Amino acid sequence: MRSLLLIPFLLPTAAPAASPIADVLCEPGPRMTERLTQRHGATLTSTGLRNPEEVVELWTDAQGDWTMVIAYASGTSCIVAMGEHWATLPPQDPA
Repeated sequence: MRSLLLIPFLLPTAAPAASPIADVLCEPGPRMTERLTQRHGATLTSTGLRNPEEVVELWTDAQGDWTMVIAYASGTSCIVAMGEHWATLPPQDPA
């Protein structure tokens, strides 16, 4: 009987509420840009070519929140990661 009392404590709990931007996974590139700039106050901080069909974009806002987006040649953009406390570091001397 005691083992039955422990079962509710072993079940996973609900995850904390996600950021409103987490609701968006993929959408047309212009709509993604509008969402990030107008609704979230983000600025495109840096980009990099992942392959000929994909550009990685890093969007940040004044509070240090960041969003990583993959922009595909097809015109679709997808959020692949997001977080807080983004910091830009100065270039390091190779030792």
